[in-house]
Amino acid sequence: MRIFSRFLPKKKPVEIKNNIPKEKAIIKKRFAIYCHKHHGTGGDKLCPKCQGLLMTVLTKISRCPYGITKPTCDRCERPCFGEAKTKEFLTIMHTGGTRMLFTHPIMTVRQKLMDMGYDYAKYQQEKKASDKAKAKEKGKDKEKK
Repeated sequence: MRIFSRFLPKKKPVEIKNNIPKEKAIIKKRFAIYCHKHHGTGGDKLCPKCQGLLMTVLTKISRCPYGITKPTCDRCERPCFGEAKTKEFLTIMHTGGTRMLFTHPIMTVRQKLMDMGYDYAKYQQEKKASDKAKAKEKGKDKEKK
């Protein structure tokens, strides 16, 4: 089998893409859907409270310590904004998500795919780390014998 392995295509490493502009667009849409439903605004207008939170979120995304490797904000382990604003943000994101499926289905599917890609990349990183740890333990066991 090893003889034929050189003819097989090489496995490409997982490619990291800059999804920040896409994520900003998704967040803006979800904020608009939420604000239109709960605060009675229309068009491109948001209420002052939602507008302030949106500007905070977009600023923090631009300054994210993860850079382009960042997960989507609702899956992040350490949110960039305070506890109260994070709670409001997650409420808006989860409430707007179900309605967004009907108003912007393609954008919703793309976000789900981005989430799945992040989960897969994280799984691969954890798998590599655990494989390295197992290899170290095997090496130590062989040295002891």
